[in-house]
Amino acid sequence: MFTLAGLLPATSALAQEATASPTRPRIGLVLSGGGARGLAHVGVLKVLERERIPVDVVVGTSMGAIVGGLYAAGMSAEEIEAEVLSLDWDNVFANRVERRELSQRRKEQDFEFSPVLELGLDSHGVKTPLGSISSRGLESHLRRMTLPVRQHRNFDELPIPFRALATDMETGSPVVLKEGDLATALRSSMSVPGVFSPVEVNGRVLGDGGLVDNVPIGVARAMGVDRLIVVNVGTPIGDRRSLESLAGVTAQMINILTEQNVQRSLATLAPQDVLITPNLGQLTAGDFNKASEFVTLGRLQASAMVLRIQDLKVDEASYQTWMAVRRQAPVEAGTLAFVKFEGSKQTRPEQRREILETQPGEAFDVAKAERDARRLAATGDYVRSDYRLVRTPTGDEGMVFQLEDKPWGPDYLQVGLDLSADNRGRSTFNLKLAHNRHWLDDAGSEWRNFLRIGSSPAIGTEWYRPMNWKMPDGLRAFVSTSISVNSDWLTIYEDPEGRASARLERRLRTAALEVGTNWRQLGELRLGYVDEAWRDAPDVRAADYTGPGSKLRWSERGWQVSAVFDQLDHAYFPTQGWRATSNWMHGRSSVEGGQSDELWHFNASAQAAHSWGEHTLSAYTMLGLSEGAQQQTPRYGMGGFQQLSGYSAFQVAGSQVAMLRLGYQTRLTRMALTRGLLLGTTVEVGNAWDRKEDVWQGALRRSMSLYLGTDTPIGPVYGAMGYSPATGITLRVFVGRP
Repeated sequence: MFTLAGLLPATSALAQEATASPTRPRIGLVLSGGGARGLAHVGVLKVLERERIPVDVVVGTSMGAIVGGLYAAGMSAEEIEAEVLSLDWDNVFANRVERRELSQRRKEQDFEFSPVLELGLDSHGVKTPLGSISSRGLESHLRRMTLPVRQHRNFDELPIPFRALATDMETGSPVVLKEGDLATALRSSMSVPGVFSPVEVNGRVLGDGGLVDNVPIGVARAMGVDRLIVVNVGTPIGDRRSLESLAGVTAQMINILTEQNVQRSLATLAPQDVLITPNLGQLTAGDFNKASEFVTLGRLQASAMVLRIQDLKVDEASYQTWMAVRRQAPVEAGTLAFVKFEGSKQTRPEQRREILETQPGEAFDVAKAERDARRLAATGDYVRSDYRLVRTPTGDEGMVFQLEDKPWGPDYLQVGLDLSADNRGRSTFNLKLAHNRHWLDDAGSEWRNFLRIGSSPAIGTEWYRPMNWKMPDGLRAFVSTSISVNSDWLTIYEDPEGRASARLERRLRTAALEVGTNWRQLGELRLGYVDEAWRDAPDVRAADYTGPGSKLRWSERGWQVSAVFDQLDHAYFPTQGWRATSNWMHGRSSVEGGQSDELWHFNASAQAAHSWGEHTLSAYTMLGLSEGAQQQTPRYGMGGFQQLSGYSAFQVAGSQVAMLRLGYQTRLTRMALTRGLLLGTTVEVGNAWDRKEDVWQGALRRSMSLYLGTDTPIGPVYGAMGYSPATGITLRVFVGRP
């Protein structure tokens, strides 16, 4: 194992020896910013290595800083290429960790609100996030790739001296990053305004360096170079067609400002310097999924410039000496003396210490550290969740989790919309609002309020408190108390294949006190006492209606056990994973002014999805059973999209219901701000019965659906056709929860 004290002098001496040749000019490599277009830098590096052209200084901005910083840290062009080609860029820039890693509490919110749209709320009004894309995934990869040189706080001590350029967002002045934490410096240089949130370093709020100098030639010259190789991949100014949208005008404005500083920098090039400008065609700064094309185009353009750089080529022995400097042995991490948390002022992350795999007294494991950073990010409290290894003056090495609270928290506001209409003249509309206050106390208590206005009004509030009870195998206890009131209009059919018999309003008030436990990220179990007050009020009645003729009120009280286990990758249009729910309640039911009887009811559902490329197969089943209820109208109802799709909502209803659904979907195309356009179909069978002994007995009702859908920032959007032999075809369009 190498030690810090033994490595630095040897590295410095070898570097001086390798670069001291009086016959070789000192070469500086300058890499511009350009978002995904900066991946072309990797192709240029491959040509420089192929031609045995050593580099003595690397300077970069934005993506140029990232590629250049990794090269300066000792990675080869081939290794950097392997990294960028292997990354799932959609996940790298995902606004949160994979859904399967969230707590069940966060997962359940996905069925009401899009996880993409989250606002903040304080005494000054509504606050918005500082960036439209999360950098958490990018930071995780940068941290892992720079770990081998973490001991070098001075960037002159890297295998190749390095500088990154950022912008001070308060003053607008350039900031040359030449020391500190390398991963943080690389991330700071790429803080594109409006895309990534800025990073605070040493009290300065840093944004993308391309705002002030996208081709930092002057920074390289200040490091004492003789010759420059400059690679410019910035986005050129667009034509009139790019001005046809607000986003296009905004992008054009940034490109104009950036291009001005680029031209000023390029005007300082000397005749002996080399400028490489890859022809990237119509590829944009956001085309990260076309990484291989960028690398290829960068390699082709650099190859075309080989004659201009041939005089910089060295012999094999000299090049291998230079490579030896870059291939210095990393300082291996040993046993962690401590694990700390820094940065958060709104939360108490040490309260979640037991959920982490990284613990003091254990050997450092990068995979565990990355999983722990994701666990902390999964709480939804942080805009950044990073880690770094630090060494104390006494030589002890430990880990610090660097957390940055969401500036728009800890009061969060979510807005949702449910809108549906069909060709039979039926429509619904609901506007949904939710307020969630995190960290009411040091235990991490939360207060959640919900309001729905429209066709199905509802209001509710819940107080949720994690407990510090010591439990095995990743279990974490909590208590919850809640109260809610909701109302819905139900259309009752005495015969599901006939005409509607009545229209009634069902109102339900529920109060619950529960204790439960989260089981890692798999799901949760709850046990509690529930008090429900029901009211059915008929509004329109036909001659064949046999239900209550006036308002019917009754109560249901008893003990309830519920479980939810959810490993779906998406709440809507899932492509992988499974989900299972169950609820059992036992107590007594009392009609207003009448008798009290024993009551129980049980409902359960299971869902699974699996994909092969763009093709997904899914299955879903549900069961509802009840006995002893005083209500004279059905408890459970089916109908609507993918719930016996040919029928309308609650058209098939009873005290017992069961259904099975099989589905297939495929992605037709990818679309901006969505998961793409999806085409799918389902077949469904099921029915409703009066007695539980009759479930799955007799003829089953059959339906199918065909739909086009997409998952957007405001929720899922569908255009669907439902069909059943009994009701024919129904066309539906809706937004939000089906």
